[in-house]
Amino acid sequence: MATKSTSGTRDTIRDHGGDLASAMARFGGAAGDWLDLSTGINPLPFRVPEVSARAWAALPCADAQHALIDAARQFWQPPTEAAILAVPGLSAAIAAIPRLVARSSIDIPGPTYNEHEAAFRAAGWYIDAGAVNRVVVHPNNPDGRLWDRAALAPAQLSVIDESFCDVAPENSLADLAGRPGVLLLKSFGKFWGLAGLRLGFVIGDPELVEALGQHLGPWPVSGPALEIGRAALSDFAWAEETRKRLMADAGRLDGIMTSKGATLVGGTSLFRLYDVGSAAEWQQRLGRAHIWSRLFPYSDRWLRLGLPGTPDDWARLAGAL
Repeated sequence: MATKSTSGTRDTIRDHGGDLASAMARFGGAAGDWLDLSTGINPLPFRVPEVSARAWAALPCADAQHALIDAARQFWQPPTEAAILAVPGLSAAIAAIPRLVARSSIDIPGPTYNEHEAAFRAAGWYIDAGAVNRVVVHPNNPDGRLWDRAALAPAQLSVIDESFCDVAPENSLADLAGRPGVLLLKSFGKFWGLAGLRLGFVIGDPELVEALGQHLGPWPVSGPALEIGRAALSDFAWAEETRKRLMADAGRLDGIMTSKGATLVGGTSLFRLYDVGSAAEWQQRLGRAHIWSRLFPYSDRWLRLGLPGTPDDWARLAGAL
């Protein structure tokens, strides 16, 4: 999947889950009629606590920012020398990271989350499978591949995207965040199920993290996001129970899909990837029942599904298949 070319010589396909507008254009219905299984977002999100009036009315204060970073450090336990920055969703950080160092060449093993390649191409980097600089998505989206730490040699820039790793923290490479050149990315929207909050974290090389903070400017994260994020990261019991539930539900989804002829390719406990022979035919079958799924431009056989949430959602999926 890797190619060696510069920005502008080839457009990177930037497809995403959650595009209900396309679903409705093809199969009708209003947004409320659809069961969206095209993303890997936890369908039973963290219960949002009451947000203070000050968080809505005032600029985010330093104390709230420090409290969130302290909670993040306690939750992920990176090396003490690693810096942590809260960002307004990981997309903002991914777009900015290629501009933090002098452009060069970078390896982005694929197929994987396409925004990384798009961002580096836009910044004029070469995409080269032989480059020392590297981006790895760990676990990989969409197949759930885990990377060995040996795959990340010392480099000017090593990006480890752990957007889906909080379902299995024992697999985290957070201990590498103390190395020069390393940036570890943590999503908040996926595991905690609050994608609309637009919150993420970058952990790693203090110089790079500082440069990213300067790029994003003051108050990148809203006051409500600071309060909600701190509460969620401090609730270890919720995280543990959620991991157990997601693991059980992923197994349940595998049972339903394999009983209908699908073959499990991989994934995480937030999304599952199946070989279904003709992905377009399966998406059409589900789409007629107003259930949205995820296809990929590089495979006509792969179908990715997120997890249903409520008992009615599970029954609806089983009935559509």
